Amino acid sequence: MSTDPAILKVADRALQFVPEGATIGLGSGRASMAFIKALGARLKAGFKTRGVPTSEASAELARRLGIPLTTLDECPRLAVDFDGADEVDPQGNLIKGYGGALVREKIVAVASDKLVILVGAEKIVSQLGQRGNIPVEVIPLGLTPCKLAIQRLNLDPRLRATDGKPLITDNGNYILDCGTGPIADPQKLELDLRAIPGVVGTGLFLDMKPIVITGHTDRVEVRGQ
Repeated sequence: MSTDPAILKVADRALQFVPEGATIGLGSGRASMAFIKALGARLKAGFKTRGVPTSEASAELARRLGIPLTTLDECPRLAVDFDGADEVDPQGNLIKGYGGALVREKIVAVASDKLVILVGAEKIVSQLGQRGNIPVEVIPLGLTPCKLAIQRLNLDPRLRATDGKPLITDNGNYILDCGTGPIADPQKLELDLRAIPGVVGTGLFLDMKPIVITGHTDRVEVRGQ
């Protein structure tokens, strides 16, 4: 998979937020993979750090590049988490999970003192929901009851599948891609979704006050420091 040159620049800029010797979160998705590759190159030059991956794919790439890994059991508090996003609003609220790792990503983000989000300019929105989808992870037993309850919230839940079979997350669960328009009250929607028995987590990442590094065709923008 080729990587947009703007994302490569974002990944390089993000390296300045990695403290020497710190334990950091390693996110999932295209931008995060570019960051992990940039971090691996820095470690080859003698830099010291270790990571907590948010997906099996991130873990596999980090191991291949020689990045030492640990867990939240061994290190329950992280210095910084580096991850991508699918939407970023003007307040730094996010929608994540198009890559399927939303629950682990949220756990690692909340366990970190600082969150750094790496995105291309197309991910910046004026209001969450503009790209039309909120991923929601549900346990398989609760699939149908969760779908019915989500429909009552005026969302359109669709089971994510590959090759005609339900996609299984790293946690052994399903993902419902919930069709939406712009969301008037993300905080209320998050509470309503999390109140449904069988919902494990949502792609709404709210009030985390991240540093957002955005790649444009002609520049890299950093906001939220």
